[in-house]
Amino acid sequence: MKILALCTGNPERLPGKSYKTGIFKHAVNGAMMIDAEGLVGDAICNRKHHGGIDQAVYVEGSLTLDWWSGELGRPYEPGTFGENMVISDLDNRDVSVGDRFISGDLILEATSCRIPCATLAARMNDPKFAKRYTAAARPGIYCRVIKAGVAEAGMLVAHRPFSGVKVTMSELMETFGRRLPEPDRARYLAAPIHYKLRAMLESQY
Repeated sequence: MKILALCTGNPERLPGKSYKTGIFKHAVNGAMMIDAEGLVGDAICNRKHHGGIDQAVYVEGSLTLDWWSGELGRPYEPGTFGENMVISDLDNRDVSVGDRFISGDLILEATSCRIPCATLAARMNDPKFAKRYTAAARPGIYCRVIKAGVAEAGMLVAHRPFSGVKVTMSELMETFGRRLPEPDRARYLAAPIHYKLRAMLESQY
């Protein structure tokens, strides 16, 4: 596997919206520093729902993006979904919480899946796109930064599956917002999930 693209964006206003968003991302040339908060210089406008230590880097796999190209009927440009990193030969459905991506000194750890929102639908000029994205069951991957490092397109990436119980990105999307049966809740809590999801699950009895 390799890093195919690193993408960053600036605050921009969506047509017809009053707020600014950092979802418009574009591939950058050269090396980027990635620290605990993500790609240095990348715009994160809504800190309530985006960014933070457990959503520092948003990853998409090239195999998933190739699938979307077929679905959308056009070539997929890196950054279209607001992702920070595209990794070659990766299918998002094969990623579980706790999986790690290692490239040079950089170590990322998957924490949760991307949940589509109205901003993504507006970005895609399709008011029904959030439902379409959910139905596809190939969500993007949010990662925390275990070890900061400098990365750039072309660098090799090693995918290290989590050694514990498996909670896949697709499963996270399917169960998002639902009350889990106790065996599933225990399984989720045994994985290094996003701290907000952990808090939510720990409050369920």
